[in-house]
Amino acid sequence: MKKLSVSSASAGRCWQQARGPSSWPAGRTSWSSLSTRVTRRESQPADVDEDDLEEEHVTKIYYCSRTHSQLAQFVHEVQKSPFGKDTRLVSLGSRQNLCVNEDVRKLGSVQLINDRCVELQRSKHEKKSVAEEEKPGRRRRLEPRATCPFYSHKQLQLLRDEVLLEVKDIEQLVALGKEARACPYYGSRFAIPAAQLVVLPYQILLHAAARQAAGIRLQGQVVVIDEAHNLIDTITGIHSVEVSGSQLCQAHSQLLQYTERYGKRLKAKNLMYIKQILYVLEKFVTVLGGNVKQSPNTQSLSQSGTELKTVSDFLFQSQIDNINLFKVKRYCEKSMVSRKLFGFTERYGAVLAPSREQPKLSGFQHFLQSLQPGVTAAPAAPAEEGEDRAPRPASPLMHIEGFLAALTTANQDGRVILSRQGSLSQSSLKFLLLNPAVHFAQVVKECRAVVLAGGTMQPVSDFREQLLACAGVEAERVVEFSCGHVIPADNILPLVICSGPSNQQLEFTYQKRELPQMMDETGRILCNLCNVVPGGVVCFFPSYAYQRQVHAHWDKSGLLARLAVRKKIFQEPQRVNQVEQVLLEYSRCIQHCGQAGGMVTGALMFSVVGGKMSEGINFSDNLGRCVVMVGMPFPSIRSAELQEKMAYLDQTLPRAPGQVPPGKALVENLCMKAVNQSIGRAIRHQKDFASIVLLDQRYARPPILAKLPAWIRDRVQVKATFGPAFAALRKFHREKSGSS
Repeated sequence: MKKLSVSSASAGRCWQQARGPSSWPAGRTSWSSLSTRVTRRESQPADVDEDDLEEEHVTKIYYCSRTHSQLAQFVHEVQKSPFGKDTRLVSLGSRQNLCVNEDVRKLGSVQLINDRCVELQRSKHEKKSVAEEEKPGRRRRLEPRATCPFYSHKQLQLLRDEVLLEVKDIEQLVALGKEARACPYYGSRFAIPAAQLVVLPYQILLHAAARQAAGIRLQGQVVVIDEAHNLIDTITGIHSVEVSGSQLCQAHSQLLQYTERYGKRLKAKNLMYIKQILYVLEKFVTVLGGNVKQSPNTQSLSQSGTELKTVSDFLFQSQIDNINLFKVKRYCEKSMVSRKLFGFTERYGAVLAPSREQPKLSGFQHFLQSLQPGVTAAPAAPAEEGEDRAPRPASPLMHIEGFLAALTTANQDGRVILSRQGSLSQSSLKFLLLNPAVHFAQVVKECRAVVLAGGTMQPVSDFREQLLACAGVEAERVVEFSCGHVIPADNILPLVICSGPSNQQLEFTYQKRELPQMMDETGRILCNLCNVVPGGVVCFFPSYAYQRQVHAHWDKSGLLARLAVRKKIFQEPQRVNQVEQVLLEYSRCIQHCGQAGGMVTGALMFSVVGGKMSEGINFSDNLGRCVVMVGMPFPSIRSAELQEKMAYLDQTLPRAPGQVPPGKALVENLCMKAVNQSIGRAIRHQKDFASIVLLDQRYARPPILAKLPAWIRDRVQVKATFGPAFAALRKFHREKSGSS
């Protein structure tokens, strides 16, 4: 267990203050008194400033983790703890998890659910505004438009009261919302000010616009970020935005139609900003090599490839360096032109049909659009015939606003990648964030304390150098705490194997790993392991492509058939919806083999580092008696994004004498973090046991060993030849299987 914390002198008292009995006694009485206070304030005259009517935020802890299942597990632990009955806890989530409107939920995709929710709210507001503006004696026929029956202010207030009375997880919150006929998504937001503990996915907390949309205030509060091993990648992904040529053309077409229809009604200043946005969109398409007046699906580009620019160079090349993007961004926020455009295009349609080719989006799009109606992801494919009643996707301008905002980042903190791929619809512009500390700095600055926690935080140098130091955190404020594992020392056998049964040196570099003799040696090692390891064996490969290549080679050479004699073979699926089924069959196979006996003693799972089974999946007990890591999963050095990140770190971070350059250290750290996450799938409780086999002689190097978790590093054995390694494995599993 590794934990980094940024603390202040008063941080240790935060929980007592959050639960303090003086002003906030727990239970129904306290919330009733709060409701009375708020009611009195809301009953004040209408001319009172709106800010004065807001509820004050009590001292609280924001607990963040990666997935809703991990958050639910934490909430269940709170319910079982001595604090469970006295703590006001609120769980936040996306619309996809919290929506109780069945007509919206059945849409399935995150984007369609978000768009439909915003549409229903807009319908309700439009209905009110039309009723207010309508003059007596002058009526006009209006199309009846649906509104959400669960979005009622009175019911949401009642739901907020119920949420704060008792600790509830997401499922219980949804059940309560259905019973009360109130929206849990908005009801949970209303409960934030009075809550003592707020549980939320950390993508919500790490983006300023998402925090503001959710009503989260960090000033003087405590933030705990669990599963923080990929925090840097998450911040980078949240603030890296990609827009396709198809989106740019469609946004330009829609905005142009809007201007032609309503241009005479617009103020001169507003018309000026709209024309600036049209100009910017046209120049973005031009820099990709396209034309906004033609369909992006039919435009073939004269050149293809990837080009990387600084923000300033990109603005100059696009010929928009004379436009103040800060003012354009502010205009978009205040005027909400993208929302108006959304309603306009819904009524009058778009000239250009959106491409069915979906752009590659980062995790930011789905999380941010689920929290802030004004920011959504790329449009979905158009509906098929017979689906006219389905809600149309939001305006692509909403997504492009995020790209424009990213271009206001300091020149040295980001890059723009121009990707030209044959046709304009497949080409894209992407903003790549190089310095995640600029966005994390606000969290550290406002909070009373920040705790970064995780089971496999090694190596921690990235957090100190790239996040905390660059965010302006003084070294004396950073406290590092690490503890060992709960298992006894003899319940784990970590081995580094440098050569195989035929004395073939194991070094899975890009040049050597595809050699037939290297793949054959790996197969022979697995055959030997499967003979002595009971239950399940999980074997991790560096990539899906290499896994398929090795599988095909073993199938051809007969090694796969030899493996199948002792273990039934499973492969990690590439589709997310198939993972659960494969894991269920894998588990049943191991359970059946353990009961039936015979030649087949369990199952062998081929997985991929960084894939769907390398994080969040527990191979406990017989599901993972041995974890095998084939080679070292270094990221592709050919990646333009990685090369730019390495160059940035080499220029900005100091290099101590005798140490590797920061860019090279980044590559090693990315590799070892992936390794640590994968091998951590085994050993899930105090009585569990497993062996860990690292197949590559490079693991024996001291700098690499130093980046393993301490509870593994202190017990690792380096074996130069296969014989002693196999003997140690056989002895370990014989003793453990006999005693269990």
